[in-house]
Amino acid sequence: MPLTRIQYPSPGFSQHWKEPAGRNMLKKIGTIPSEADIHAFNTLYLKCDTQADQVVNDLFAGMGHKQGHALLDALLEEGLQAVPEIPASLRELYTNACILPSWVDAALLQKGAEYCQRTGLYALITLRNYSLMGGYESAAINKPLIFTGALKAGPAKRLAETVAFWVDVTGDHALKPGAVGFNAAIRVRIIHALARYYTRKSPDWSDDQWGIPVNEGDMVATYLGFSLVFLEGLYMLGYRPSEEEMKGVFHLWKYIGHLIGIDYTLLPETEEEAIQSLYKWTMTQPPADADTIALAHALKDAPLTATFPEKLWQKKILVKIYLGFNYFYLGNHACKRMFLPWTTYIAVPYILTGINLVKEYWIRIFPEKRKYAISKGRRDQVKITEAFLQSTGFGKLIHK
Repeated sequence: MPLTRIQYPSPGFSQHWKEPAGRNMLKKIGTIPSEADIHAFNTLYLKCDTQADQVVNDLFAGMGHKQGHALLDALLEEGLQAVPEIPASLRELYTNACILPSWVDAALLQKGAEYCQRTGLYALITLRNYSLMGGYESAAINKPLIFTGALKAGPAKRLAETVAFWVDVTGDHALKPGAVGFNAAIRVRIIHALARYYTRKSPDWSDDQWGIPVNEGDMVATYLGFSLVFLEGLYMLGYRPSEEEMKGVFHLWKYIGHLIGIDYTLLPETEEEAIQSLYKWTMTQPPADADTIALAHALKDAPLTATFPEKLWQKKILVKIYLGFNYFYLGNHACKRMFLPWTTYIAVPYILTGINLVKEYWIRIFPEKRKYAISKGRRDQVKITEAFLQSTGFGKLIHK
C-alpha cells in the first residue's frame, strides 16, 4: 500500500525542474528517471538505520538518558578503553565506524574539504538559504522536526547544530576516528535514532502516512543538500570548482553519509547520479504545509532574535539579504509557495556572483591564490560560526 505522503508528480517540487537551475541540471544527465524508477526510490521511506535504533534501545531506553549520554560522551571523548561497560550494540557501531572502507580515497576527501573551506562564508550562506530553506518546501521530510519540537525550540537550535556539524566535518583530517568531525557524525547518527524513537512513540505519528521517521530516502535527500545542492548553489554564485574538487565534495559527503548511518551504495559519487537521485526524491514530495511554512518563516526571522549582529537595523537588513538569496536560489514559485516576501535585495547575490567570478579567474591563473582562499575561507567560517553559536546560546564552540 503506497504511503499517503507520495504525491506524483509533486505539486511543488516538479516546478523546480522547469526553473533555469532545474533545466540546467537535467541537461547534464543522459536519461531522466522513469516513473518506475521514482516509485522504486519510494521504498526507501520504509527503511532506516536499525543498528543505531538498537543502540538507542540499549543505551537510552535501557539505561536512562543521563547515564546513556554520559557513556556516549565518554566514548567519543576518550575512546573505547574508557567505557568497558557500554552496550554491545554501541561498541559494535563505533568499532565498525572506525574501520575505513576500502572505497574511501583520502586525497579526494581532502580535495572536498578544501573546496568547502575556500568558499568561505558563501558556503554557509548557500547551506542556509538554498539547502535548508529549500528543504522546507517538503512537508514530509520535515514532519519529524515538528514531532520533536522544532517549532517550539525555534530555528536557532537547528541552524546552530547544522552549521556546527558542517564546520566540524569539513575540517582538515576531521573524519579520522576520534577527530572532531568523526565524533560529530557518530553523535548525529545516534541523535537521528533518538528522534526516530520518540517520534514513533507519538500516537499522532503514522508510518503509513509519512514513512519511518528519518528514513533512508529522506537521508539521501539530506546528503544531496550538502553535496549536489551545495555545489549548484555555489556555482550560481560564481564559484567554478575543478573536476577534482567536485569529485572531492561528493566523495567527502558519501563518507560522512556512511558515518551517519546511510547505506553508502545509495549515495552517488558523480553529478549525474546525484541529479538523478534528487529528481527521484523531489518528484513525489508533498508541498509545504502549515508546519513547514512556519519553519520557513521562523528561519527567515531568525536574525531578529540573535544577539549578532548587535543593532536592530542590521538584523532587519540581514533578513532582507537572506530573502534575496532565497529568491535567487529557489525562484519565485518556491518562495511564493512558502509565502516568503519579495525583496529588492535579490540584487545582492547577483552583484556578489560577478565578484566571485573574477576571484575564481585569478585562482585558476595563480594557484597560490587558491591556498590563500582555503586559509582565509576557513578562518571566516570558524569566526562567524563561533559568533553565531555564542549569539544564539546553542551548540558548542567548534574546533579550528
